[in-house]
Amino acid sequence: MSEAVESFRDKPLISVIMPVYNTSERFLREAIQSVIDQVYPNWELCIADDASTRSSIQPILVEYQAKDSRIKVVFRTQNGHISASSNSALELATGEFIALLDHDDVLTPDALYEVVHLLNQHSEADMIYSDEDKLNEKDQLDSPFFKPDWCPDSFLSRMYTCHLGIYRRELVNQVGNFRIGYEGSQDYDLVLRITEKTDKIFHIPKVLYHWRIHSESAASGIEAKPYAYQAGLKALQDAINRRGENGVVQQVQGFPGHYRVRYKITEYKKVSIIIPTRDLGEILDRCLESIFTKSTYPNYEVILIDNGSVEDYTHKVIAKWKEKEYSRFKCCQLDIPFNYSKLNNYAVSQAKGDYLLFLNNDTEVITSDWIEAMVEQAQRPSIGAVGTLLLYPDDTIQHGGVVIGMRDVAAHSHQYFEANQPGYYGQIASTNNYLAVTAACLMCRREVFERVGGFDEQLAIAYNDVDFCLKLLQQGYRNLYLSHVILYHHESKSRGFEDTPEKLHCYMEEVTLMKQRWRKFIDHDPCYNPNLSLSQFGYSIKQFANVEIQEISSLKASCDEIFDFALEVPQPGILTRINTIQFIGWAIAKDSSIIAMQVIDSMGKVLKTFPCNWFRPDILKRYPDRKLAENCGFCTTIEINQIRGKDQLILQAVLQNGQYILLERVQIKFINPD
Repeated sequence: MSEAVESFRDKPLISVIMPVYNTSERFLREAIQSVIDQVYPNWELCIADDASTRSSIQPILVEYQAKDSRIKVVFRTQNGHISASSNSALELATGEFIALLDHDDVLTPDALYEVVHLLNQHSEADMIYSDEDKLNEKDQLDSPFFKPDWCPDSFLSRMYTCHLGIYRRELVNQVGNFRIGYEGSQDYDLVLRITEKTDKIFHIPKVLYHWRIHSESAASGIEAKPYAYQAGLKALQDAINRRGENGVVQQVQGFPGHYRVRYKITEYKKVSIIIPTRDLGEILDRCLESIFTKSTYPNYEVILIDNGSVEDYTHKVIAKWKEKEYSRFKCCQLDIPFNYSKLNNYAVSQAKGDYLLFLNNDTEVITSDWIEAMVEQAQRPSIGAVGTLLLYPDDTIQHGGVVIGMRDVAAHSHQYFEANQPGYYGQIASTNNYLAVTAACLMCRREVFERVGGFDEQLAIAYNDVDFCLKLLQQGYRNLYLSHVILYHHESKSRGFEDTPEKLHCYMEEVTLMKQRWRKFIDHDPCYNPNLSLSQFGYSIKQFANVEIQEISSLKASCDEIFDFALEVPQPGILTRINTIQFIGWAIAKDSSIIAMQVIDSMGKVLKTFPCNWFRPDILKRYPDRKLAENCGFCTTIEINQIRGKDQLILQAVLQNGQYILLERVQIKFINPD
């Protein structure tokens, strides 16, 4: 790294701002030493002692000031608390950027190096933040917080950027530095004001800051500094007022430091609730009953799209609601092969509302002001799609926002978690930006729906809602999950698209389309940290391991239906410090085309299903008479998180005729590092 510093084009001075008050000698020395130990040398440490009463403080600061000319110290004569003290430290700063360091915390040695490395790539950056973890009383590191990239609405729910925070000094001065009266949330208040002046905000997905846990630190728990949460609420309410948005900030009950903005509805425009259905009359009746008896929004209609129901009871349910809610309920017939996108697009043409609320027929309203809460957000010009918290009947989570790239294309955040849990750093309990939300309950303005052309009718079954949300994102809108709007989703936990070869074939085609269209977001979802697992729903940290591929054996006895195939990766050998195992190869069936490949474990559990249609001109050249040879390749990865404790993986092909053919066995062994 030291050599790399010499190659940097720009080497800006970083002013590290550190207010000090009655810090323990050990913690103070370690904080200062962490700055001295920086790989990047062009820094200054600006310390303001806030009239500490401990006699040890002044000698320590004088000692370090004498040791290193880059350390500046001011001794305040009156205690003014952290905002005033930070401002005193700011007055010493001459750097282009400032970094904030608490007097008992520790920077990683590469912290400023990583910041300047980013600045050499993005000189326009006005604000940079990193991931962080905790340093406990046993000097052990734990509780890493791997954060999303900049998500403005998530930030209105809590101060998630926090440490390490780097800010352009000129901008800090422009917004008025730290404000007196916001102690405990002074940095939240500062960043709220800074982000009203710039959108040039960058995130370094690495832990660069160790936040020390001890009895007096905010990291130790909510009892340490309860005043901080009131200051945070005040700072956020100020921001909402300053921005001209008519909203009231509330504390999220049970989760101090988490907030919810409830916006005033400017006009109660009509909401069209659109429900595609086919038979399942009891499920439909429960859904409609919950809407009409629980909803408090004064101006809505329900548009039911009947996709060829034949059951007598379903027709009776529809007739009942036509009679009971004749002015708010309408049923349209569209008897076509199931195509979710086409059904909803047609429904929109029949709807009168300015807001469109797409809803599954197997949902049940729990929150009475659900429509109001969604309209509050959907009315905002910056917002595209608004989604909700959906629960299985056993009160575990079905949907809490969609992570792109999880489980290959997209999956639900915190699925199967208990609904009363906060989630990863409050993710379940907070209002958050996601790239996508499920159309099982999704609201948007009609104008944004029409702007992106509605749902793509090529995506008849899967990912049509994800594709729709990503199109909104592409047009500059943000999508949002609301934790305080709750519905039951009576979807089976065992439900899947892959229960027949026909469905699997359609699903694989849609997977391929999504990967071609949205590769950028599948490779990196900016609302999800790259250090987190893409195979598990609960924001688990990616695992790394040393793995020996001991043996790869062909299961020839079961390959009568296969013309030829090859597994090119992995190969026998030792793979060090990996978080995924790649499967790359190709396969051609004799008489029935291969519609998908699967990696399964020794118990037959499917770990991954993926297409076998990768462009392979080399194989076509080898077999010019085989028309399926050109697109016969496959490529996927299996995360270490998925296969811990397993000793073998098996590759199998799924044929269009319904057969499952075992192709190759990969014997694996986890080995200890040297």
